[in-house]
Amino acid sequence: YDLLSVDKSQIIKTMTSSGTTGRSVSKIFLDRITSTNQTKVLTKIVSSFIGTKRLPMLVIDSKSVVEDRNLFSARGAGILGFSMLGYDVTYALDEDMLLDFDAVEEFCRKHKDESILIFGFTFMIWEYFYKKLSIASKRLALENSVMIHGGGWKKLNEEAVDNKTFKRLLEDVCGIKKVYNYYGMVEQTGSIFMECEAGYLHSSIFSDVTVLQTDFSECGMHETGLMQLSSLLPFSYPGHIILSEDTGEIMGEDDCSCGRLGKYFKVHGRVMDAEIRGCSDTYESI
Repeated sequence: YDLLSVDKSQIIKTMTSSGTTGRSVSKIFLDRITSTNQTKVLTKIVSSFIGTKRLPMLVIDSKSVVEDRNLFSARGAGILGFSMLGYDVTYALDEDMLLDFDAVEEFCRKHKDESILIFGFTFMIWEYFYKKLSIASKRLALENSVMIHGGGWKKLNEEAVDNKTFKRLLEDVCGIKKVYNYYGMVEQTGSIFMECEAGYLHSSIFSDVTVLQTDFSECGMHETGLMQLSSLLPFSYPGHIILSEDTGEIMGEDDCSCGRLGKYFKVHGRVMDAEIRGCSDTYESI
């Protein structure tokens, strides 16, 4: 059954959620209003971290992920959304998911004196970018870059790699000092929660987060519970409030040391036995 809030004739794009257990994927139907608002809000939120000017952009993924513009996955939607913030968009991986050293090094030479935006999904960056650079003993000159990444941490946690370790090792192979994680769901594309310089995820004026107890009453500050995400953006489908399968806690509101207002919080991980899902489409090496 397709969940829509508008007539199907108004739908211009369809996104699919990701999952690994064989369940049917959910579809998110976008009309022009919703799609436009997602782009505007994403730009507004991310500009706080990279400025308002478009930057040369390196995507740690393969171009094949975004080839069908009318029907694409969470991973493809993320790439296309962030690509609006950049120019000279270059894909670091070829169609076989191998790191294209020549293309990446040429991109670095071409933009060596400029600020660069690097985007990718956490697992993809770790597995197909960092590891390949490390094994090849290559070091890229990306000191002027800002990296934004999102998606699940399960596979990295299995290798005992936390957020701080991830950032430190990336700096070792390419000199990147500004690395920001983000949290969000394909059902609420655009109104993402960005990690600030103090290491906390932030809500925006377009979104909110509520932490719930097992009886669905609201948790107090610093209490761990189930995370419920709210967004103003969905118009063509009922996606304003989504109960996630993640646990987290609210750390404060309007008083983060980074200076940004609104709630700030931490995500602790998936609920036990929850389906593994994420913007990386849980890509497995073959």
